[in-house]
Amino acid sequence: MQPTAQQSLLALVLAGGEGRRLMPLTRERAKPAVPFGGRYRIIDFVLSNFVNSGYYQIKVLTQYKASSLITHITRGWQLAPILGHYVEPVPAQMRVGRDWFKGSADAVFQNLNLISDSRPETVAVFGADHIYKMDVRQMVAFHLEKSAELTIAAIPVPIDQGYQFGILEVDETGRMVDFVEKPENPPPMPGDPTMCLASMGNYLFRTDVLVNEIVRDAGVADSAHDFGKSIIAPMVGRGAVYVYDFAKNAHPGMEEKERGYWRDVGTLDSYFEASMDLVEVTPTFNLYNRHWPIRTTYQHLPPAKFVFDFSEGNRRGVATDSLVSPGCIVSGASVRRSILAPSVHVHSWAQVDECVLGEGCEIGRGARVRRAVMDKFVTVDPGASIGYDLEHDRSRGLVVTETGIVAVAKGTHITA
Repeated sequence: MQPTAQQSLLALVLAGGEGRRLMPLTRERAKPAVPFGGRYRIIDFVLSNFVNSGYYQIKVLTQYKASSLITHITRGWQLAPILGHYVEPVPAQMRVGRDWFKGSADAVFQNLNLISDSRPETVAVFGADHIYKMDVRQMVAFHLEKSAELTIAAIPVPIDQGYQFGILEVDETGRMVDFVEKPENPPPMPGDPTMCLASMGNYLFRTDVLVNEIVRDAGVADSAHDFGKSIIAPMVGRGAVYVYDFAKNAHPGMEEKERGYWRDVGTLDSYFEASMDLVEVTPTFNLYNRHWPIRTTYQHLPPAKFVFDFSEGNRRGVATDSLVSPGCIVSGASVRRSILAPSVHVHSWAQVDECVLGEGCEIGRGARVRRAVMDKFVTVDPGASIGYDLEHDRSRGLVVTETGIVAVAKGTHITA
């Protein structure tokens, strides 16, 4: 049987990230397994992009604290194996030595058997740490049209922010002519001197080129074994390397305001900001587009419930500008600009304002919680408060960011 265009692409999703800057959310899980948007995990966004684009052969390379990530994938991402469709977690196996992955390129090197077994024409190497929607078919079409050996997805960013990223310099045809890691003076993108092209960490390789470059890098003793520094940079000036402008990508059902939306949720502050993007009246990042669904594990939970409507004593269960997941109960409490994961219970007279509450959190009567990110199963006692006295929050071991976001670890009990 001749392989179809879709069967000729193998997706390798790099999901071994530790995510130290997201502590305490990553205390017990890898960064791609961190919950986001109430019902989802961060990895669901890249997996949804591939599946919605019609690419169904996906290997997820894991390493750091991978148990919950593997559980999420095996229970929630079962495709159709009879058709050759799969999303398979691949734990670190030390196939070539006694070392764990030394970097993103080494992760692929230690799993080259996945490529030789599948024999794809094209290999997609994508990260698992970002919030965005992308029709991968359009990037593949660009890659094939250019007869590229490597295509790198890039997002335009203001040139004064370019020092934060790996910046790609291209000519008028989109061919890469330079790659600079976090430069002081980023090269502008063609046609717009106010913007530069930042690498998204998403790559399409012609298979033989990827294998050759990965093997070459593995033999360099002092290499960082990182895709940006060790694979992309050495390919400048040799080979057909092109840059795909993500701002030109459009997925079905997309509104124009969503074009180019991409968030790196690598810090608590950026995670909180991206979460708040979801609760806007007309959010830039739309979870309600039925033509491009974000897929995840299904839980058998009842609908969310709001109870009590007593004007006397101000005991009214309401949630405004918020996402409330199945299984939640808002019982005579006020929830504003917040995201409630499944099975959260907010008791009477409690106030929840600009918060992200993890699965199974319980907010006691009369408690007040403001600008907080809570992991699963946090209990807040009646009358307790979080986010109103940041020094007090620090003194009891909670993480407080520079912008005043309070992060609470899984299972924490907050007393009054």
